[in-house]
Amino acid sequence: MNFKKSQLQILIMYGLLAAIALFTLFPLLWLISTALKSPTENILQSPPQLWPSQPTLENFTRVWQSLPFGQYLYNSILVALLTVGLNLLFCALAAYPLARLSFVGRNGIFIAIVSTIMIPFQIVMIPLYILTVQLGLTNSYLGMIFPSLASAFGIFLLRQAFIGVPKEIEEAARMDGSSELGLWWFVMLPAIRPALVTLAIFVFIGAWSDFLWPLIVIQDESLYTLPLGVAKLAGTFSLDWRLVAAGSVISIAPVLLLFLFLQRFIVPTDTGSGVKG
Repeated sequence: MNFKKSQLQILIMYGLLAAIALFTLFPLLWLISTALKSPTENILQSPPQLWPSQPTLENFTRVWQSLPFGQYLYNSILVALLTVGLNLLFCALAAYPLARLSFVGRNGIFIAIVSTIMIPFQIVMIPLYILTVQLGLTNSYLGMIFPSLASAFGIFLLRQAFIGVPKEIEEAARMDGSSELGLWWFVMLPAIRPALVTLAIFVFIGAWSDFLWPLIVIQDESLYTLPLGVAKLAGTFSLDWRLVAAGSVISIAPVLLLFLFLQRFIVPTDTGSGVKG
């Protein structure tokens, strides 16, 4: 009796989770369905028909040919990858001494950095733009990357990961003659790989979907990223939402692929497994 009751509870739980997942994925499914529908189908019918009666890839072809989406895709990939690489580098360099080195004012500096998370981007946007103009970074890839070179959240996340690395591993590396930079690069960074991958995903998604800052610093359309390209597409084909949906699918597909590829790396690592007490 208890066995049947537990099985029923499991079925109810999985059914509830499936319903929540379907509800969450419905906008994405509707977007893909709209992008695959032919011009003869009604995309606003009620109730909505998720599966197109005449699926076609013509919308994707028209979008790719009407605007330089290939250039937009290249710009987005370049900006996102550079942002991820530089953000991981600077955040790891800042987080390591805050976690493993002792110096006067360490906790105060960390508190000051974390406190900046509460400051909305809109407040610092104008000073950042003025600084970007003064540095001559407008209309450039570096101008789009500039505000994301480091982040308080990234420093906080990596600092907590560095703190979790056993001191015995650090002491063993020092006994082997490792320098501080070598210890950071060859020992500490591999030990916090899950945290690095997690931060990389967050930074990539943020850089990939950023619309406001590139809109401010970029005037040359050849430097447009995909969010700006989709906005221009929506203005050009405002009466044909099939093309807008196709452009949106193109813009979100790389993010989904990245997550599917990197999710196997987001696993807890037992950094203390090599330490015997």
